[in-house]
Amino acid sequence: MTSKFFTTKEIAPGTILIGGLGNEQCYLLEGKERALLIDALAGAGNLRAFCRELTDLPLSLVNTHGHLDHAGGNFDFGECFIHSDDIPLIYEIETADRMGFVAGMMKAAGRNLPLSEGDFTAARPIKTLPVADGCFFDLGDRRIEVIAVPGHTRGTIVLLDRGAGLLFSGDACNVNTLLFLPHSTSIEEYRESLFHFKEFQPCFDLMWGGHGPQGVPKIIIDEAIGLCDEILAGTDDAQPEEFLGRPCFYGKKKDQSFRRLDGKLANIAYDRDKLRKPPALNET
Repeated sequence: MTSKFFTTKEIAPGTILIGGLGNEQCYLLEGKERALLIDALAGAGNLRAFCRELTDLPLSLVNTHGHLDHAGGNFDFGECFIHSDDIPLIYEIETADRMGFVAGMMKAAGRNLPLSEGDFTAARPIKTLPVADGCFFDLGDRRIEVIAVPGHTRGTIVLLDRGAGLLFSGDACNVNTLLFLPHSTSIEEYRESLFHFKEFQPCFDLMWGGHGPQGVPKIIIDEAIGLCDEILAGTDDAQPEEFLGRPCFYGKKKDQSFRRLDGKLANIAYDRDKLRKPPALNET
């Protein structure tokens, strides 16, 4: 389907990858009775109207986490499912410069498309419907499970379709997992999350994330666990970088396209002050 703002690609029956202008992507899943949109891009164009051209089923929106490039289009819908720990991030998007963000991402990708404020639905209050680990969405003949994987943000979730062998991972575990941001967990907490995530590894074949048009092999979870071990032991490469205007360290040396030089997939950008999980409030 042709659109100024969106591209589409069917990755499995009843499963469409929708790409946005900023190289971000979301997924439209159709069941027999309902449809589910996983993430909402950065907000350029009316995503809800576009989805209505693809399906006429009752449609729900769930965010893998609350960052702008995954939830900037929430204003088109007026409500979303999201983990309660990331609800504050949704409020931050109300005052964010969505147009500036998308324009910056297009410039970095060498794309030039004029944008105006009219290309973005005005910010408005969003009704947030909390989800947590173990929740699921019933689409009639498809059951989509929620798995909590705190790390990139404290409310990060992934969504599993066991029947189709598909896992939708947002930014939970990828070639450029960012753990140095204000709402990220420590490396130690992320490692614990990955072991929980790994319990579901036999249920899917590929991970479809929020960036990159191809599925990622599930071995990336094991690589990420191993890299967490190296970072905690101080035996990683600790490559200093600046990303998104913030200093950080990358666990493994990489090229400018975020490909690890040793040929493996998983990489983590982290803050040396957030390696171990903070002590519990009742600890002395």
